[in-house]
Amino acid sequence: MQPERHVVGWDIGGAHVKAAWVRNGRLQDAVQWACPLWESLDRLDAVLAQARARWPQMRRAQHVVTMTGEMADLFASRAEGVRRIADHMARQPGIGLRFYAGEQGFVAPEDVAAQWEAIASANWLATAQLAARRVGDGVLVDIGSTTCDLIPLRQEQAAARGRTDAQRLMSGELVYQGVVRTPLCALAQRIDFEGRPHNVMNEFFATTADVYRLLGELDPAHDQHPAADHGAKDAEGTRRRLARMVGRDAEEAGAEAWLDFARAWRAEQLNLIGHNLDRVLAAAGVPARAPLVAAGCGSFLVEKLAAARGRPCVHFASQAVPLDPGAGPGALRQAQLCAPAVAVALLLERERH
Repeated sequence: MQPERHVVGWDIGGAHVKAAWVRNGRLQDAVQWACPLWESLDRLDAVLAQARARWPQMRRAQHVVTMTGEMADLFASRAEGVRRIADHMARQPGIGLRFYAGEQGFVAPEDVAAQWEAIASANWLATAQLAARRVGDGVLVDIGSTTCDLIPLRQEQAAARGRTDAQRLMSGELVYQGVVRTPLCALAQRIDFEGRPHNVMNEFFATTADVYRLLGELDPAHDQHPAADHGAKDAEGTRRRLARMVGRDAEEAGAEAWLDFARAWRAEQLNLIGHNLDRVLAAAGVPARAPLVAAGCGSFLVEKLAAARGRPCVHFASQAVPLDPGAGPGALRQAQLCAPAVAVALLLERERH
């Protein structure tokens, strides 16, 4: 009998850590933890302790890491961030550790310093590589809590024009907006409330989580960070934060008016992401009926983007992730949320076997 193979994939971001447990090439579990890395690397230690409690057998697993957390302002440079995160992970118990370096493959801890540029913010490429093998032509649209990746897939390959964050910001393949942490003042400078346009207050009064929470579209399990005012996340607290964006109090209008206001913010975000998506589609020559491949906690927006363009929408998890027979009922939903962590684990497993 062949021994069981265990791989833990890690996606270490600046606000969350995502991890996936793969057994014998199939996903068994995936999870996301809040991790405000900008505060301290101790935040990462706390997450790793939770992972060890969830998966006591972690010591018997091969570990593989991708990251975006090197951008956190805890670090003086991206190179420093990659090295320090890698050093931290290298101290964790396991039978082996590799770092995902995009087109360079997987590198050992001792090679991280030399390969830091390939390792930095490469998590999107892992998801795109895995999705492309299953879907062929299309566009991966991974909308998370903070960012949105728009990656063209052509002939079973990731066909991004940019590789670094800076290049992808220029090409439109990276839109720095998400459905949880983005300040609303980043979406529009003027917006309608009760049929009249208002200038927007450029203050951190509310975030996109308030919009999608009020609309009932954001899974509460993905709403892990404090609200902008550290207040309640009930409907009353959410309306209060939204009202501040146009200099009002929640009591000045009824519940339906605030729902309409939330819909207006959603329309602004869809317009901005959609504009960049259209740029990516045109530049890559993606066929007209090729699907959008939805990933991330903002997958519900991808469905709207696809419908507006007459394209099918498929979900990354259902297309690209084989499930272990012992996986829990929510494993595919978690894989959708934790796509890069799942992808690096499955890519490493395929390289090794």
